[in-house]
Amino acid sequence: MPNITVERSPALDHVDWNGFALALHPVIVETAAARIEACKTRVLRTEDEVVGADADRHAIVNVSLALLAGRSDETKAKLTEAVLELLRKYVEPVDGLTLHMSAEVRDLDPSYRKVVA
Repeated sequence: MPNITVERSPALDHVDWNGFALALHPVIVETAAARIEACKTRVLRTEDEVVGADADRHAIVNVSLALLAGRSDETKAKLTEAVLELLRKYVEPVDGLTLHMSAEVRDLDPSYRKVVA
């Protein structure tokens, strides 16, 4: 915990996603009282995307953060806004594309367990 998944369009291959993740982890620590060594980010490159009735001219980034339960709705909203602000710094618009960026924070299910080997 936290488990972070970034799903992003192939049109955004030029973005420094490792840099984004390294910048994101301290934001999570500061905002949601997590431990930096517990932050784990995976960046997944999507292949097929459709927005509305259009399969072209769009780029999508969605950041999902899963945290252990206990954070207030206010903290989650603050973290979501901070993620979007950081995305704006790392992901610049691409000519001819509409950029869709989103973020969400959710609680991990109580059944969540992890093993570090």
